[in-house]
Amino acid sequence: MSGIGLSSYAFFWQLSDKVSAPLDLHQVLERTAGLGVDLFQICDYAPLESMADRELKAVRATADSLGIALELGTKGIRPEHLQKFLHIAGILDAPLLRTMFKVPGHSPTVDEATAILAGMLPAFEAAGVKVAVETYEQVPTADVLEVIRRVASPSLGVCSDPANTVAALEMPREVIDAVAPYVLNMHIKDFAFSRKEGWVGFTYSGAPLGEGLLDYDYMVRKLQPQERNINQIVEHWLPRQDSEAETIRLENQWTAQSLDFLRSK
Repeated sequence: MSGIGLSSYAFFWQLSDKVSAPLDLHQVLERTAGLGVDLFQICDYAPLESMADRELKAVRATADSLGIALELGTKGIRPEHLQKFLHIAGILDAPLLRTMFKVPGHSPTVDEATAILAGMLPAFEAAGVKVAVETYEQVPTADVLEVIRRVASPSLGVCSDPANTVAALEMPREVIDAVAPYVLNMHIKDFAFSRKEGWVGFTYSGAPLGEGLLDYDYMVRKLQPQERNINQIVEHWLPRQDSEAETIRLENQWTAQSLDFLRSK
């Protein structure tokens, strides 16, 4: 059965240095457990990369004490970077690593990405860790799928996030249809356009789940997370509000609404 999980992006502001008392991973795991959630994806959390093994083991111990399963998320596919995260995944007992092809200073072509991943996947397969490449605006979805088809490993697939691709004029339904056979992980965040002041252009931003443009029911029909054991990870694109207190309040409200929405389905 698939699970409902929270991502670091559900605590984006509260984990950041933009608040006066940022949370640490242990506190976020406690918050996650307090919401009745037993899955957490540590995604694009920069301090993770500088943690010593003993610190990583402490995170795993906290998760164990709370009954929380862990997944990982990073950016980039340089071999040494993937090897580092495979090591981290081993300590955290994380069976999935979400990543993206491009990072500053490294923009691999389809051929280069294929060669890198084909060389790295045997180690991931041996460790029981799957790699899910996220759909996003910097790399055409067709290119992501071309690499996945060429590598042809059951341990390599897609992290579906149709909100990201709109910025590249890839329509969410078309992306969902294209990636459906290859999805290993789902990021769940809603999104909407709003007119800017003076009606000069639009802002494309997050929305509370169920209130924006994400056609969740269509996505679930296509991707079948329950039947295929695909975890659904809650994220937000919450703009910073006028005050720290209001930003934190809304972030927590959006998380609660997302969980209520997903559980109702």
